[in-house]
Amino acid sequence: MEIPRCVVVILTFNSASIVRETVAQAKKVSPHVFAVDSHSSDGTPAILEELGCKVVQRPFSNYSDQRNWAIAQIEPSYQWQLHLDADEVLDDRAVAEITAVLAGQPPFDAYLIRRRDYFMGKMLRFSGVNPWHLRLFRSGQGRCESRLYDQHFISSAKPGRLDGFMHDKNSARLADWIASHNRWSDAEAKEKLGPQVAADNVLQPRLMGDARERTRFIKELYYKLPTGVRSLSYFVYRYVFRLGFLDGTTGFYFAFFQALWFRMLVDAKMYEQRHQQPSN
Repeated sequence: MEIPRCVVVILTFNSASIVRETVAQAKKVSPHVFAVDSHSSDGTPAILEELGCKVVQRPFSNYSDQRNWAIAQIEPSYQWQLHLDADEVLDDRAVAEITAVLAGQPPFDAYLIRRRDYFMGKMLRFSGVNPWHLRLFRSGQGRCESRLYDQHFISSAKPGRLDGFMHDKNSARLADWIASHNRWSDAEAKEKLGPQVAADNVLQPRLMGDARERTRFIKELYYKLPTGVRSLSYFVYRYVFRLGFLDGTTGFYFAFFQALWFRMLVDAKMYEQRHQQPSN
């Protein structure tokens, strides 16, 4: 008996406000949805079960750990895997492209898809970050890199590209965005000050690589700039050169908070950890 073609894997935690929309679009790709919930308290598991998803509960340690655990659970049972977050909603063009790939003989074993960011409830057409992500791959051809923050899926296979977008409808309120990025600044500071991870477990920075690898290369250059200068330079890059100003007032606030608040917060926490006095 041939195993099913594809499973959609979704990570959830208190995602009741968005998960119906995410699952509805995901089910247009595959009827098989595997949700890993981190003990939500807002009714998310009941909604997932109502929608016909298979739901398992697992405490959340970090994104990489949760993703790779999910991959290990479903890898023997499906030919392909599509990975989404609870607030990443596929648009109809992405659904059609993924469906077409899975219906034929795909020339690639892994595929990149664009993500479109939202901020303060508004879609960012120009100033979003990390627009390309590897999320569709043949079982056995992908895993999540071993990082505490800014994790990407990696594969030894050369990836193709898909049309359409994942609409990342997270943090509709500014307070939610600030709370999540405060946590992520801890992870980024710890990542930058910690030991280097083996090269085969992380996405490598390459100027001539794919879109993700080029972004990682630019980020490596960013951290070579002086503290303060790099945050201001990043604001100019995101707001001017990435045309963030075309996103209006929301685009300005996004560039400001992303560069001059979040990135400066990471720098401050790195400084604090470097100069922290040992307790007596």
